Amino acid sequence: MDFSEGYVSNEHRELHRSAAESADPLSVSPLQLAPKSSRSPDSARSPKSPRSPKVQGKCSTLSPRTHKQSHSQKDGRPKKGGSGGKGTWGGLLDTDDSSVIDPNDPNYDSTEEYDHSNEKKPNTELDSYKKKATVIVEEYFATDDVVATMNEVKELGKPEYGYYFVKKLVSMSMDRHDKEKEMAAILLSALYADVFDPSQVYKGFSKLVESTDDLIVDIPDAVEVLALFIARAVVDDILPPAFLKKQMAYLAKDSKGVDVLKKTEKSYLAAPLHAEIIERCWRGSKNTTVDDVKAKINNFLKEYVVSGDKKEAFRCIKDLKVPFFHHEIVKRALIMAMERRQAESPLLDLLKEAAEEGFINTSQMSKGFSRLIDTVDDLSLDIPNARGILQKLISKAASEGWLCVSSLKSLSVEPERNAIQDSAAKSFKVKTQSIIQEYFLSGDILEVNSCLEQENSKNCAALNAIFVKKLITLAMDRKNREKEMASVLLSSLCFPADDVVSGFVMLIESADDTALDNPVVVEDLAMFLARAVVDEVLAPQHLEEIGAQCLGPGSIGSRVLQMTKSLLKARLAGERILRCWGGGGSSRPGWAFEDVKDMIGKLLEEYESGGEIKEACRCMKELGMPFFHHEVVKKALVTTIEKKNERLWGLLKECFESGLITMNQIAKGFGRVAESLDDLALDVPDAKNQFAYYVERAKTNGWLDNSFCFTKQEHATENGTH
Repeated sequence: MDFSEGYVSNEHRELHRSAAESADPLSVSPLQLAPKSSRSPDSARSPKSPRSPKVQGKCSTLSPRTHKQSHSQKDGRPKKGGSGGKGTWGGLLDTDDSSVIDPNDPNYDSTEEYDHSNEKKPNTELDSYKKKATVIVEEYFATDDVVATMNEVKELGKPEYGYYFVKKLVSMSMDRHDKEKEMAAILLSALYADVFDPSQVYKGFSKLVESTDDLIVDIPDAVEVLALFIARAVVDDILPPAFLKKQMAYLAKDSKGVDVLKKTEKSYLAAPLHAEIIERCWRGSKNTTVDDVKAKINNFLKEYVVSGDKKEAFRCIKDLKVPFFHHEIVKRALIMAMERRQAESPLLDLLKEAAEEGFINTSQMSKGFSRLIDTVDDLSLDIPNARGILQKLISKAASEGWLCVSSLKSLSVEPERNAIQDSAAKSFKVKTQSIIQEYFLSGDILEVNSCLEQENSKNCAALNAIFVKKLITLAMDRKNREKEMASVLLSSLCFPADDVVSGFVMLIESADDTALDNPVVVEDLAMFLARAVVDEVLAPQHLEEIGAQCLGPGSIGSRVLQMTKSLLKARLAGERILRCWGGGGSSRPGWAFEDVKDMIGKLLEEYESGGEIKEACRCMKELGMPFFHHEVVKKALVTTIEKKNERLWGLLKECFESGLITMNQIAKGFGRVAESLDDLALDVPDAKNQFAYYVERAKTNGWLDNSFCFTKQEHATENGTH
C-alpha cells in the first residue's frame, strides 16, 4: 500500500508490514461477524486506511470530514477488523442487509426509517383478499352458481373489503360478453344487504367511477358500460339515485367519471320505460328479468290467498330458481297482508312454513322484513297505521320463532315522540268521552266543534279516528235519539273521509268485544256505515277500502259490509236510512222526518212568493243538513214543472254556484224526480218532456254529469249505489 501521501509514523509502518505478512486471506476474525454499528465522530477513519482499498474510487460521495487527517492520540487500527466504520462496505462475510438504524448516528434520517418499515410491512390482508376475490369471480363466470358464490364470499370474510369485490366483479365483467355483465348484475343484487352492507356497495361503485380514466385504457367503451351498470344498480334498488349527484361533487370536471354519471342520468334513467329497457339490456343467458320474477311472485301469492294451497305455492317458489331473491317474496307477502287484512293469517302461515321447511332461509327472511321497514313511511301514505301493523306482524313472527328480530332495524325511530303520542291519545280518549256525553245532553254541535279545536288543534288524523270510534261506540249503547245525534254530529264535523274510514275500521276490529255487551252490534254498525254514505260523509268506494282491511271468512266485518250494501241497494234507500232512528237528519235532535220536509216546503214557498235569495240560502244553511239538500232540489224541480215558474230554478242555480248544494245532491234530487215521474205525469201531462228539458239544461250548466240518465229502470240501479 502506498504511504507516500500524508504523514505516517514509522511505528504505523511497522504495524502494517507485520499485519500484512501474518494475515491469512481465508481466515476471518470473530470480531468481523458482529453486526455493524454506527461510529462516533471520534473514530472516523480515512478512506485510505488499511482494508479499505475499494473506497478510494468513491471518495467524492463521502462526508468532507473523511478527508481530514486524524490528530487523535488513540490507536489508529481499524475496529472490528476494518469491517465497520463510516463510509466502508463491511466485512468479507457480512452479507446481512438488515442493519439496525441508530437515531444517534450523525447521518440518521427519519424518513429512511419510515420507508424502511413500510417496505417490511405490506398490507398482506388486502392483497390476499384481492387474489381470492379474483378467483371467486372467475369461478362464478364459469359456473353461474349464485348460491355457491355467495357462500364463498361469506367464507372469505373481511366485510370491510366488500367494496373491492364489487369493484372487481364489475370491472372484470366490463371486458366480457353480455352474459357475464348480466351475471354480475344479478350477483350484486344477491349480495346486497345479505352479504355486503349497502355502504360497501356504494363505496365500490364510487371507486369504479373514480377509476374510469384507468379503465378506459383497456376498455374503450368503459364510459357507456359503467353508466349502464350504475343505472342497473339504481333500478335494482341497490344504489340510491342520489349517488349520481353526490358523486359528481367529488370528481374533477375533466374526469371521465363525470361523463359516466351524465350518461347514466340522461341516456338511461331519464328515458321513457327506462326500468324495462335497462333490465333487458344484457339478455345473455338470462331470459328472466327482475320485473318478470316480481310479476310471478305477485301472481302466485294472489292465487295462494284464493286457494290456500301451500304445496302449489312452494312449487312456484322452487320453479323461480332465485333463492337469492326470496326476500322479494317476503316483502310482497307482508305488503299484501297489510293491505288485505283478511289475507294476513294465511300469508303469515305460508311464510312460517316456508321458513321451517327451508324454502326461504333466515337471511332472506330478515332481508325481506328489513326492506319493508325501510319503506314503511311510504306505505303509510296508502295503508293507515302501516307502522303499527308491521310492528304486530314482526312481533307475531318473532314469537312463533321464524324471524330473528335482533337482525332487524328498530321501527321506533323516535321512541320519545311515540311515547308522547300514546299519552296524548289516552288523554284525548278521556276528554272525548266527556265531550260526547255533554253533547248527548245539550245537542250543541258548535260547542263540540270548539272543544275539538282545542283538544286536537293540529287536526291529527289518528285523533279524529279515535273520536269517530268513541262517538259511535257510546251511541250504540244508547237509544235511537243518541244514535241520530251521533250521525248528525258526524256529518257536521267535516272530518276527512280517510279519518272516518280509519274510525270505522277500528270499530269493526273491536266488534267482537263490543258484541259481548251489544248483541246487535252488526246491525248497528251497518246502519251507521250506511248512514255515513247517505250523508255523504263517506263515498261508496270507501266501503271497499274498509272491506279490504277488515274482511275475513265469516268475520263480523264481512257481515257488516254485506248488510250495509243491502241497505243501500234497497228502493228509496236514502229516505229509509235517514228515518232509521226516527229523526230526519236534522241538527236538532227530536225533529221528525216529516217536519224537515215541511220546513223545506215552507222555505221554497216563501222564496217563490217574493222572498230574497240570500234569506233562502241562509235558511238552508241553518237547517244544518247538507246531506239532505237533494230534498230541496226535488221539491224545487217538481214545483217548477207544475207551475212552469223558473224562479226556483234560479234559486238552484245560486245554491249550486255558491257551493251550498253539491253536484251529488243535485243528481240525487233529479234522480228522485225521475222515479216519481209517472205519478207526476198524471197531474202534468208534459212532465216528462219538461223534465227532459231541465235535465239537458242542468247538463249544459254543469250541474249534472253527461252520463246521467233519467229512465226509471236505469235510475233504480243508480239509487242503489247511493
